[in-house]
Amino acid sequence: MDALILTPLQHIPLIRQGSNLADIVVGALQENKIGLQNNDILVFAQKIISKAEGRAVDLTAVTPSQKAIELAKQTEKDARVVELILQESNEVLRTRPGTIIVEHKLGFVCANAGIDHSNVDSPLTPGEGQGVRGAGDSIEEWVLLLPTEPDRSAEKLRNEIESKTGRRIGILIIDSHGRAWRNGTVGTAIGISGLPGLEDLRGKRDLFGYTLRITQVGVADELGAAASLVMGQAAEGTPVVHVRGFPYQLREGSLRELIRPREQDLFR
Repeated sequence: MDALILTPLQHIPLIRQGSNLADIVVGALQENKIGLQNNDILVFAQKIISKAEGRAVDLTAVTPSQKAIELAKQTEKDARVVELILQESNEVLRTRPGTIIVEHKLGFVCANAGIDHSNVDSPLTPGEGQGVRGAGDSIEEWVLLLPTEPDRSAEKLRNEIESKTGRRIGILIIDSHGRAWRNGTVGTAIGISGLPGLEDLRGKRDLFGYTLRITQVGVADELGAAASLVMGQAAEGTPVVHVRGFPYQLREGSLRELIRPREQDLFR
């Protein structure tokens, strides 16, 4: 590997439902004077995918079930948010005040089903042609769900951008997740198209000739963590990162590669 270069794209506008992300990103690449090359990768923050796909939910329209109300009391959370967490999950695994750990419908384990308040504005912002926010409306009443099928979202973006540019690329969608062994969140892959999720090094030899027997590298997660560093987590406004020099061969990949089977999950 010569160098791995990650460049956050400037001039990405606020994304609304129906925004054409492919057009926006191709335009941003031109503004940033980046000529897309074969084997480049574009990393997208989950939030802009969810916003473009209309995954913002108005909490005033959510009616919590009795199960959600009871779980909300135990966890000291908004019962409407808990209702959405239950709807987005296969199973509740752990709870404590402020946090509900679930197996998401997508198969991975995460906190609060990935539902987020931060950097979520009402889609009824004036000037967007979707209505006008009233005096009583609050940004705090809106939350954002994860994309329904992030692998498919990544594939759609990849096909559109490749069609517009004539380049073969990879697309990665990331979110911030906690980890069982560590404090703090890191960028984690939730949608993959055109690059490996997992790289199997078993059978290869190390510097001293030892044959690797168990080493598998979560390369999509490693790249997601690196991209998250340059994206930022607050008001940076750079939700897309251009990557050049990824040290593994591009191929078809999917989120499923990274999800540990239940029978091998020692934390359940």
